[in-house]
Amino acid sequence: MRELTVTEKDCAQQLIKYLSKYMEEAPKSFFYKMLRKKNIVLNQKKADGSEKLKTGDTIRLYLAEETIEKFRKTPEKPAAGKQVKYPKLDIVYEDEKVIFLNKPAGVLSQKAKETDVSLTEALGAYLSEKNAGEETMFRAGLCNRLDRNTSGLILAGKTVAATQQLSELIAERAVGKYYLTVVKGTVTETERIRGYLTKTERTNRVSIQREQQGDAVYIETAYRPLCAGRGCTLLEVELVTGKSHQIRSHLASIGHPLAGDTKYGDAEFNRRFREKYGLKYQLLHSWKAVFPELTGTLSDLSGKTFTAPLPSSVAPDFTGRTFDGRRIMSRKDNEKKETKPRKTEETTMKKNITKEEEKALLEIAKRLMAAVDSRGDLEARDNDSEDFIEVPVWSIQKAMEEAYLLGRMNR
Repeated sequence: MRELTVTEKDCAQQLIKYLSKYMEEAPKSFFYKMLRKKNIVLNQKKADGSEKLKTGDTIRLYLAEETIEKFRKTPEKPAAGKQVKYPKLDIVYEDEKVIFLNKPAGVLSQKAKETDVSLTEALGAYLSEKNAGEETMFRAGLCNRLDRNTSGLILAGKTVAATQQLSELIAERAVGKYYLTVVKGTVTETERIRGYLTKTERTNRVSIQREQQGDAVYIETAYRPLCAGRGCTLLEVELVTGKSHQIRSHLASIGHPLAGDTKYGDAEFNRRFREKYGLKYQLLHSWKAVFPELTGTLSDLSGKTFTAPLPSSVAPDFTGRTFDGRRIMSRKDNEKKETKPRKTEETTMKKNITKEEEKALLEIAKRLMAAVDSRGDLEARDNDSEDFIEVPVWSIQKAMEEAYLLGRMNR
């Protein structure tokens, strides 16, 4: 007889799923037969496999050790002299229930073929080493995926319950997902575009139509320009619906293909970025995840926002450069800035903002605060009725966030 105790990582899943993970080589029909004959019992009682497990539950296997070991999958060992090289994990956030990663461009989220080593395997190796000696059937899995050449935020659970809730939130579009990208052309207005997407599996390409045709699925993409110049624009893109190649194809369909996108992009535009900035991959970065108010397993994430800095590996020569006086910041830039000596308050105060920056700040304030829009400017008028206006605190917070981002890009 072998007794198993359900850990916190394994609770909230059905008994049959737990057994299938413990003895991976056994068919489900074997478990159902053993449950009917009481050769497998839950908390010393007969079970049918549909029971949802709780922390501390005991599962007894009245089976021969030879039978158990026959159905247990033996972990594959690397060939002699070969060491599996996993992608390095860039951890954005981690607690007991979840782990959020910053995926570099060029790394697979999941295996495409058996010989691949993806972020999923790297995460599994990391957690196995961290939880060495702990008996658990839980296998870490990613709750969202990014294309190989897209960098940025990957969300994963470290327990069954956390993975389930995180996956549900993403499927229900409850988590706000925002990307950064550089596109061809000058974009001046915030927009929300809609259409229908059809995917051709044979070529792994999608096409966009304005009207629903055949099996085309509805898509919606929102974007706002952060800065522009020299024939390109830095956009913040909100993925309202999450379909394959949606951002790349949707923006290309309205004449704004992504820099570096060889599938839907502009060859001449890509050549310019490749030659001038050494761009190796498409400039698309999963930048930010915004969580709603939450209860239950993931209540600690309630109302929080997580951001993934632009990794220098996305485009080593481009992320720190400027175009039209604007700057795209990377983690490398932040590290460089931190090593510089701090400026004195007197020196900082002497540095005035430019007229272009003043104009941009006013536009932010007018767009987010109706009272400022009606007033028309931010100049002091020495008049209490005009200088002290009612502004919602959430508008102030949003304006400060945008002003902060504007300041970072200008330095």
